[in-house]
Amino acid sequence: MDVKNRGRIYLVDDDELILDVLSRVLKKERYEVRSATGGAALVEKIRQWHPDVILLDIGLPGQNGMDMLQELKKEGLPLEVIMLTADDTAGTAVKAMKIGAWNYLTKPFNIDEIRIVIANAVENVKLKNELEYLRNISASLFEKDFLGISSARKELKEKVARIAEARVSSVLITGESGVGKDVIARNIHRMMHGAAASVSAPFIAVNCSALPDTLLESELFGYEKGSFTDAHKSKKGLFEVADGGTLLLDEIGEMKPSLQSKLLRVLEERVVRRIGGQEEISVDVTVIAITNRNLLDAMEKGDFRADLYYRLNAFSLVIPPLRERKEDITALARHFLSAFAKEYNKPVEGFAPETEELMRNYRWPGNVRELKNVIRGMIVLQNSKFIMPGHLPLEISGLASQQESASSARFVLPEAGISLDELEKDLIIQALEKSAHNKTKAAKLLNVSYDSFRYQLKKFGLEEK
Repeated sequence: MDVKNRGRIYLVDDDELILDVLSRVLKKERYEVRSATGGAALVEKIRQWHPDVILLDIGLPGQNGMDMLQELKKEGLPLEVIMLTADDTAGTAVKAMKIGAWNYLTKPFNIDEIRIVIANAVENVKLKNELEYLRNISASLFEKDFLGISSARKELKEKVARIAEARVSSVLITGESGVGKDVIARNIHRMMHGAAASVSAPFIAVNCSALPDTLLESELFGYEKGSFTDAHKSKKGLFEVADGGTLLLDEIGEMKPSLQSKLLRVLEERVVRRIGGQEEISVDVTVIAITNRNLLDAMEKGDFRADLYYRLNAFSLVIPPLRERKEDITALARHFLSAFAKEYNKPVEGFAPETEELMRNYRWPGNVRELKNVIRGMIVLQNSKFIMPGHLPLEISGLASQQESASSARFVLPEAGISLDELEKDLIIQALEKSAHNKTKAAKLLNVSYDSFRYQLKKFGLEEK
């Protein structure tokens, strides 16, 4: 679909004049439109074109519109159906909605109403698709990005399972930057809602430090039309959008005390009030708050409310830094290597034993995020079968202080052995990279003659490197 198009609309009506009018109106609104008056193979055509929304007339010749609606819903296609009919009886509308229609419009219809209903339906389909994508990837995030055998990892996994099973209303997750707090949050959501972790149980995330106070308040609680200068129409807040699911408050420690009091009220009373509104709106939301800030220190400074802290801290998870679960580093590193080697189509098969040892001994101040990015960088830059110590960044390999004496350093043969040809080839590639492909300088780096170096280039098919 053209990026300029707002969505795909399929029009089905036995009145060709209606089809013509709607097609012209919707195309002007930048929708991609197809139409049909009916037909036995219509459902198959719809399936092949993948529309976002169908405007479906109930009174079709041959197959009844209600029957087609049932067939479309049985297919489980990611689309919404809006029924069109001249019958304005309540019974017909109720039946259509029970089958699964998104909305119901009677003829003669108002064009502006058609525009609004279609825009809302298209937006809902996009939201469904995004949430379905998040649900699918979150199902494996915990196992893939929190691999390992450490007791800390096992204890955390058990605690996550207990919290999810209890379906608690609020959770506090703390830990250093990069430890995977968001991964744990998504996993809790998935475990709480299972197969329903999609549209009926949305996962909505907001970064509390990324928005000004006034904008964060309007995003969280919504507002009524006219409540402030730019409030041209009413808007749902994220608490309402996340109803039935999870709201992730990232960097909760940066939220201002004035907003903290409103958040506490929602957690206690399970209701929200839009800015400028009077109505109390009930919400069923699990609030997961995450932060790398020490909230106890923030409480002492007056930056974080004690009552909110104790409300959130009733169910808390402290994610240990990677340096405190060294047993897990190798499993994570091997997983990331396998994933990135496949993604970038590289021949890398594993790490040399010395490389894994160096990684286990490094403190990883950036935690899992740093490990992941380091391995991504090595995979992109290397073509050898094994990641050697020299491929690691200097702060990890510890070779920075040894560079001057590198020529006298002794290579330690790993217990599992190694391919001598692969090692020679890798050293030649490194020499070429360090010398900006100046063959004379590369030969000097390896302490071999220029002719010998040229022979090695030819041997390994690197003449053009």
